[in-house]
Amino acid sequence: MLRIGLLGCGNIGHIIARHADEFTIPAVYDTIPERAGEIADICKGEAFRDFEAFLDAETDIVVEAASVGAARAHAQEVLLHKKNLVIMSVGALTDPLFKDELISTARKTGTKIYIPSGAIFGLDNLKIGQISPLTKLLLKTTKNPQSLGLSITKRQQIFSGKANECIKSYPKNVNVSVAMGLAAGRDADVELWVDPEADKNTHELFIEGSFGESYIRVTNVPSPENPATSYLAALSILSLLKNIDSPLVIGT
Repeated sequence: MLRIGLLGCGNIGHIIARHADEFTIPAVYDTIPERAGEIADICKGEAFRDFEAFLDAETDIVVEAASVGAARAHAQEVLLHKKNLVIMSVGALTDPLFKDELISTARKTGTKIYIPSGAIFGLDNLKIGQISPLTKLLLKTTKNPQSLGLSITKRQQIFSGKANECIKSYPKNVNVSVAMGLAAGRDADVELWVDPEADKNTHELFIEGSFGESYIRVTNVPSPENPATSYLAALSILSLLKNIDSPLVIGT
């Protein structure tokens, strides 16, 4: 069975641990030892306090489910230990130098970096943009202002620009747009809207190119344990792990 090292023991980490039916989680790490201990109890793994010891554990792949900061701090180390890596906090890859260094290290060590589809659909076919450049790649996200710590009483747009600019002001709201850009081979345009009437996060994807045009609208149900986390994002990691060794590859 696939052996996973779990980096990050928040809500998504708990969901992964509770659904570890077709893989094992022998190693768990979090900067808060108590959180790591909780998940270790669920998955019958070992909670590590030392990151080097965590990397030395017998695992095949490390799943980052922590934060952009954790991804930036530890991704290079993971690859240098010849472990494959799943990056959930894909906002870390808005830095082109960091992204290129990770890709270079993965090539040298014979490892792979996986980016889950996260909170949207359609990421697979966006890769056609690497062959036939897209003329439009726009993500329009609508959230309740309270989720961003804002006191706004009417629907309004609070950001318009590129994904790598959005991270400077809204670091927790760029993972979807960054994943889109990585798939398509170009930076995505982002519109961030707030609506006090919104009870769920909505992502709208507008894509145009020589293939034609596409519109995808996803309304995310919050994770039962943490309203700040998309349940679809957590499920996308589980789907990736379930199929990672499958001889049948579905999708582009």
